[in-house]
Amino acid sequence: MALNPYDLFDIRSLLTEEERAVQDTVARFTDERVRPIIGDAFAEGRFPRELIAEIADLGLLGSSLPEEYGGGGLNGVSYGLICQELERGDSGIRSFVSVQSSLCMYPIYAYGSEEQRMRWLPDMAAGKVIGCFGLTEPQGGSDPGAMKTNAKRDGGDWVLNGSKMWITNGNLADIAIVWVQTEDGIQGFVVEKDFPGFTAQEIHKKMSLRASVTSALFLDNVRVPEANRLPNVKGLKGPLGCLTQARYGITWGPIGAAIACLDEVLAYTKERILFDRPVAATQSAQIKMAEMARRITLAQLLSLQLGRLKDAGNMQPAQVSLAKWNNCRMAIDIARECRDLLGGAGITTEHAAIRHALNLESVITYEGTETVHQLVIGRELTGINAF
Repeated sequence: MALNPYDLFDIRSLLTEEERAVQDTVARFTDERVRPIIGDAFAEGRFPRELIAEIADLGLLGSSLPEEYGGGGLNGVSYGLICQELERGDSGIRSFVSVQSSLCMYPIYAYGSEEQRMRWLPDMAAGKVIGCFGLTEPQGGSDPGAMKTNAKRDGGDWVLNGSKMWITNGNLADIAIVWVQTEDGIQGFVVEKDFPGFTAQEIHKKMSLRASVTSALFLDNVRVPEANRLPNVKGLKGPLGCLTQARYGITWGPIGAAIACLDEVLAYTKERILFDRPVAATQSAQIKMAEMARRITLAQLLSLQLGRLKDAGNMQPAQVSLAKWNNCRMAIDIARECRDLLGGAGITTEHAAIRHALNLESVITYEGTETVHQLVIGRELTGINAF
C-alpha cells in the first residue's frame, strides 16, 4: 500500500479520534475558504477579514480554554493541528488565530481576574472582540526586559506611556494586552482601543505576512483603570509564559507551510517536461523532494511529542525552543527549494512557494529568533547564559 507522501510515518494513526476530526475540519476550511483567495490577498496586502466569523464559528479562537469562557476545551495536540492546517493556507491566517488565542485570550485566562475572564473571553471566542499583544519595542527586539514603555499609578488609575512595534492584529484589535514597566516590575494591562491617547498605526511596504495586519502601537498618557490590570502575574514570566504558548503553536504551523510547498512541487514536477521527461523523473528532483519529506517527518514527530508533553503538563520552554528552531528552519528551507524547482513560475503568487518562503522569514524571526532559540538550547546544555 502506497504511503501518504505528507505523512510517511503514519503519524495520523497516533492521533485520537477527536484530534483527527479537528484536523479534518480545519483542513476543509483551509482548502475551501483560505487557499482560493489567499494568493490575491497576499498580493493586495490585505488580511481577509471576511474569514473571522467563520474562524470563530469553527471554534478556533481560544480552542484550548474551558467551555465556560467560550473555548472548546481542546487539548494541546488539537491546537497544534489547527495551527498546522491554517498555516498550510497562509502564515497570516495562523498568526491571527495564534495571537487571539495564545497571546491575548490566554493571559486574560491565566493572569486575569474572574471578572476580566467573563468580560472579554466569551466575546473574543466569538470573534466579536479582537486582541493584539504588545511586548516588542522598536529598540528592544530579542531583549524584552529592556522595555521602556511604563505605567505609573495615579489615584485609582494607571497612566501608560511608550510604544510597541511589529504588533500582529494591531489595527484590527479592540483591545491590546500591553506589557509595561512599573515600580513593582513588569505588569500587563488590557488597553481598550477607544482609550484617549492610544493609537495604532499599520505598517505597510511589507514583503512578508502581507495577508496579515502588522502595526505599531503608541501610548501617550493613556489612562487605564485598575480593573484592566492583570492582577495575577508580575515580571517577565507573564509575557514569556504567553510566548511559550504561542511558540508551541508555531512549532506546528510551519509543518503545514512545508506540506503545502511539497504538495505543489510534486504535482508541478510530474507535469513539467524538460529534456523529454518530467522533472520528477530526474534524480536531482527526487533527492530534493525526498529530503523535504524526511525533514517534514522529523518535524511532525517532534511537534507531536511536544504536544503530548504539553498535555501531560511536562512541556519545558527549552523543548519549545528546540522545536520552533528546527521546524521553522525546516519549512523555510523547503519553501526556498520548492521555489527553485518551480523555476520561473515559482516567483508568482499563482504558486504558493514564494508566498510561504516570504512569510516564513517573519515566522523564523518573531517570538524568538533562530539565534535566540539556539542560545536557549546552548544554555540548557552548558548551564551558562551566553545572551
